[in-house]
Amino acid sequence: MTQENVRFDTILHGGTVVDPATGRHGKFDIGVTDGRIAAVGPDLSSGAASQKIDVSGKIVTAGLIDTHAHVYQHVTGKFGLNPDLVGVRSGVTTLVDQGGPSCMTLGGFKHFLANKADSRTLCYISCYLVGGMEGHLYPDLHGPSGINVDHTVRVARANRDIVRGIKGHAEIGGASRWGLDVLKLAKEIARQSELPLYIHLGQMWPSVEEGDVPDADELIRALVPLMDPGDVLAHPFTRHPGGFVSMETGEVHPVVFEALDRGVLVDVGHGSHFSFEMAKRVLDAGVRPFTLGADLHGYNVRIPAEGLDADERESNPFAGAAPFSLSIAMTELLALGLSLDEVIATVTMNPAKLLHMEDEIGSLAVGKVADVSVMELVSGRFKLSDNSGVDVVTDTLVTPRFCLREGRMFESDSPLIPPPFYV
Repeated sequence: MTQENVRFDTILHGGTVVDPATGRHGKFDIGVTDGRIAAVGPDLSSGAASQKIDVSGKIVTAGLIDTHAHVYQHVTGKFGLNPDLVGVRSGVTTLVDQGGPSCMTLGGFKHFLANKADSRTLCYISCYLVGGMEGHLYPDLHGPSGINVDHTVRVARANRDIVRGIKGHAEIGGASRWGLDVLKLAKEIARQSELPLYIHLGQMWPSVEEGDVPDADELIRALVPLMDPGDVLAHPFTRHPGGFVSMETGEVHPVVFEALDRGVLVDVGHGSHFSFEMAKRVLDAGVRPFTLGADLHGYNVRIPAEGLDADERESNPFAGAAPFSLSIAMTELLALGLSLDEVIATVTMNPAKLLHMEDEIGSLAVGKVADVSVMELVSGRFKLSDNSGVDVVTDTLVTPRFCLREGRMFESDSPLIPPPFYV
C-alpha cells in the first residue's frame, strides 16, 4: 500500500524524534491512526490525515511517564494533586502514584481516578493500611501494626491492571521507632505479590528522643541486602540524611554499587529532596538514574514560603521548595551532564520496562499506543534552584508543548508547569 492510499487521523510533521527504544534520533514524521502509531518515516506529509500538525523545531518522544506522582486527589489530604494537571496537561501521558492508595482505598482510586482521568493512572500500592494520607504528619500510622500483609497481597494480585509495585519507606525517623520491621513486611508483600518494592530514602519523620537513634549510614547498609533485582531505590540525590551519600565519608555507599550490580534500579524521585551537590556526587561516582519521577504533591507545588501564613508554614515541612515539574527535572539532568537521549530514556523506555508495559508504551515504534509528547528545547539563560537553596544557571530549558494520549491531543496548559526563570 502506497503512502498516498493511507489515511491517518494525525500526522506530526517536521519534528526531531528522540526514541531511545528504537534508536531513532533525527527528523521523522509520525502517523497516528485509531490511537496507535501507524507509520514513522522521513516524510509522511503527502499522506491524507484529519489533522496535520507542524512540529518543526520541536522534540517528539514517546509519551512521558512520571514514575513518582501523588494524585489521589481528595483522599490523601494536601498531597493529592489533580492527575490531569500533573499528567496530560503537563505533557505527561502516564502517571504512577507512589503509595497513595492502600489495600483499603484502592477501590476508590481505581473508580474515581484511574477509570476517569484522561492520563493513564497506575500505582505502586502502599504497604500501609492508611496509604499516603499525609504520612509525614502521622508517623505512628506507618508502623508494623499498620500493615496487613495478607490483605495487601490479595488486593495487589486482584488489581494487576493498575497495581505495578509496592511502596515503602526506609528512613531514620521510622527506624528509630521500629527498626527495619516495616521494610521487612513491605518486602514480604512484594515477594508474595511478585511485584517490585519501591523504597523512599532520606529522613522524613523526626527521630524519637528516647532510645538509640539509628545511624543513617547503618540504615542503608542494612536495607540494601533486603532488595532484589527490579526493586527501586528512590531519592538518590536527597539532601536529607539516609541517602546514597554517606554522612561519614561524603562518598556513595559501597553497598549501593553492590545493589546496582544485583539489578536494583534507581528512580530520581525529585520532589522536595533534590540537591545539585548530592546529584553531582552520585553522578560523578558513575551512578545513573533508571527513571525520573517528579514527586510533585500539594506540599511542594507552593512556591515561596513567604506566600504561606504562619500555620501553613508550621504544618508544611516542604515550604519554600523550588518550583519544578517533570520537564524541569529533565532540564536539571541535562544541566548535570546527561545527554538528551539518556534523559529521554528515563521518562519513556526505562519506565515502560519498569511497569512491564514496553509492548504498549515507552516507544514510537509502529503498532505501539499513540502516547506522544512534544517538547521544545528553549535556549537562553535560566536559573534552576534546588531544595537546599543552591542555584544553577543553564542555557537549555525543556518545555512541554502538547501531548497525544492514545491519539487524542492535550495542550500543555497546566498551572503546575513553572514559568521560565530568566537570568
